[in-house]
Amino acid sequence: MDNIESVAAFYAREEEKISSTQSAIEELSGHFGSPVYFGCFIAFIFCWTVANLSAERFGWHQFDAPPFFWLQGIVAINGVLITIAVLIRQNRIARVAELRAHLSLHITLLSEQKTSKVIHLLEELRRDSPGVKNRRDPEAETMKKQTDPHAMLSALDSQKDDKGVG
Repeated sequence: MDNIESVAAFYAREEEKISSTQSAIEELSGHFGSPVYFGCFIAFIFCWTVANLSAERFGWHQFDAPPFFWLQGIVAINGVLITIAVLIRQNRIARVAELRAHLSLHITLLSEQKTSKVIHLLEELRRDSPGVKNRRDPEAETMKKQTDPHAMLSALDSQKDDKGVG
């Protein structure tokens, strides 16, 4: 239960770090991605087009004659604003994901150290118990050794270099 509370506290701390501007942009970004916004935007484009194409029939002045220069501008500005809002939101989410991955790596390394220690203690207990036959277990010997994170990172880097990943 402490783990769940720790994770919840982590997310709460991250939410507290969000500025009011960031929060407003993320709220706006959430609306941009909603089906309601999509429907309203399609309806706006449809109404704009129909109003301009049928304006002469009703004796009105076309405010944006084909090829709809102003509509194109509105759509382009809308696209740019949506892109910027989504990128701002994704950047924050990526930072949180990076922190979470870093924490997960620390926990994994700590768990590996603890597991290695337990195997070491069990092997020691087995050797010291008079009622248990003393034998060599190569798998247990291998598992007792702690993983060297620096060696793992070097191996990953060399593997990445061999594949040309940059």
